[in-house]
Amino acid sequence: MAGVPFTPGPFLGPRSDLRLTVLGGDGGFPDAGGACSGYLLETDGFHLLVDPGYATFPRLARQLAPERVDAVIVSHGHPDHCADLSPLLRARSLREDPLPPLPVYSLPGAVAAVLALDSPRTASTVELHDFSAGTEFRVGPLQVRSFDLPHFVPNAGLRVKAGEEVLAYTGDSGPSPQLRGLAQDADLLLAEATYVSEVPAEDAPFLSSARQAGQLAHAAHARRLLLTHVWPGTDRDELEHAAREGFNGQVGSATAGETIDLRRHLGGHQGF
Repeated sequence: MAGVPFTPGPFLGPRSDLRLTVLGGDGGFPDAGGACSGYLLETDGFHLLVDPGYATFPRLARQLAPERVDAVIVSHGHPDHCADLSPLLRARSLREDPLPPLPVYSLPGAVAAVLALDSPRTASTVELHDFSAGTEFRVGPLQVRSFDLPHFVPNAGLRVKAGEEVLAYTGDSGPSPQLRGLAQDADLLLAEATYVSEVPAEDAPFLSSARQAGQLAHAAHARRLLLTHVWPGTDRDELEHAAREGFNGQVGSATAGETIDLRRHLGGHQGF
């Protein structure tokens, strides 16, 4: 799928719609010129950064000044989902007028290793909010419902709602009956797709394929499917084809710089 050039667009002012900008969608480590999981959500002038993985900070900085990030959510503690929290915090603190602590929401201990890189500085740069998978909470104007999903480490799927728009994000997850509730009727399902069709037995409980993501999108009646955590070197045409075997809605793979408007009935760039 052709990517949208990564150029920051104008800020259009407060609005009630939910917009997603992909900062990266590589799995494990960034491909040449790529970036790992990172997603910027915007609604009513509020900016939420989800999963600042490897190499996402430079892309974020091209899109949005660090002081305009209002909060961060981390799905789990693997570095391809949280390592670039460190440069974000440095950019907010190593300045003549350090910013107030940044609210960071995560499972208990998930960002401890990243915060330790700059300890004790991080004590004054972060307002840490631990949550348990399965709970609901608000982040600014956004309502977040979390789901306990299987991975090699504790992982929270996130169902984020702004007005009537819903983004469902699996984090990194293997198969689970919880996925149906996460994805049900979502305007956009952002789904783990480390593999194209078959998941090796040793990874099958903890990771997923594009084929499985397509089946989930169909079963949950999601409107659109965006595949992410794509392993470097994967043929994205094959990846999207595997997802379309089970889902006849819109399918794309997360490409840095694309912006997706989750509005249900209005026009605007859809990203794919």
